[in-house]
Amino acid sequence: MSDKLNNVSFVTLALIGKGGASPHDLVDMLRRGGDLYYAVAPSRLYAEPKRLKELGYVTSVKRPGKTREKTFYTLTRKGLAALRRWTLEPPATPRIQNEAIPKLLSGDITGDDARLLETLLTLRPQLDAQKARLAEGRARLESLAHRERYLLLVHDLGERMIETQREWLDDVERELGQTPGASGKLRA
Repeated sequence: MSDKLNNVSFVTLALIGKGGASPHDLVDMLRRGGDLYYAVAPSRLYAEPKRLKELGYVTSVKRPGKTREKTFYTLTRKGLAALRRWTLEPPATPRIQNEAIPKLLSGDITGDDARLLETLLTLRPQLDAQKARLAEGRARLESLAHRERYLLLVHDLGERMIETQREWLDDVERELGQTPGASGKLRA
């Protein structure tokens, strides 16, 4: 086991936050829209708190759950200090990790813009689902009053990202829906 903290470690510490959380809570946060911002397998969010506990960044207690006991984690002083230091470091440059990009880049190989467009437009219902998950998360903000102002800013970014994706899909639809060589809205 590595004793180094990585991006998943800091995401886990941030999600645990001042109020604490169980691994199930962490995965639930991811499913309510967190996956829009950070891609991490749910299995990692179940495993990482155990590793952080062994390293002294979190502590745990057993609490009753709906069907069985659950482990609830809270930050230690060491965890708070590490999270504070990391939070104040400059963030990495944002990346666009979107499978639609390499699919679109392969359009010349596919040679069938109509089918490629049909495939890419399957993103619209997924964007609708993401927007609904963000709305669900926004509706639960009052239970996290200590983080509300920060979560509102995060939700605002998510909503803007979804809207930008929708606008981009509209551009793709306009461009791929025309005859090749016809002048479209996009410029070189």
